[in-house]
Amino acid sequence: MTNKLKKLLLIPSLLIAFSGAAAEQAGTPISISSDRQEGQLKNGIGIFEDNVEIIHGNRRITADRLEAHAGEVEGTVELIIATGKPAYFEEKQGDGTIMSASAEEVRYDVAKRLLTLVGNAQVTQAGQKVSAKSITYDMEQQLISAEKDENSTDRVHTILVPVDNKKNDEGQP
Repeated sequence: MTNKLKKLLLIPSLLIAFSGAAAEQAGTPISISSDRQEGQLKNGIGIFEDNVEIIHGNRRITADRLEAHAGEVEGTVELIIATGKPAYFEEKQGDGTIMSASAEEVRYDVAKRLLTLVGNAQVTQAGQKVSAKSITYDMEQQLISAEKDENSTDRVHTILVPVDNKKNDEGQP
């Protein structure tokens, strides 16, 4: 297969590999809709613009514009960059909760399962919420780092929701 033909398959390759944990979603179709789509074949970039929505298994991204950068391995995506006012990323977690993230720019490093949110960033999961100028979230390790804009008086803001203590069999907390 020629390089040109391989590059023509970039956009359909999104249908093959959207996540670094692709095995858990193997065979799950990916739905990509937008008002406009194009491929920069030489650079291995798929571009989706206006009313972008991608749904793949337990993940959903909405944005004004989304770039999908091809990975080194044929048929994989290495980096997804979604921009909007805001762009959204959400994923249903193994425990059934929804992790949602939004920002003016959402970068998803597929292999590392690393979200980088810049500009009015916010992450919400199980009632807990963190908002800041920028947030980095390692989804695999469940590590989050948030920073305020150095030129602003706004600070990082976190909301924690208390968890009800379950009672034991005797009705004691």
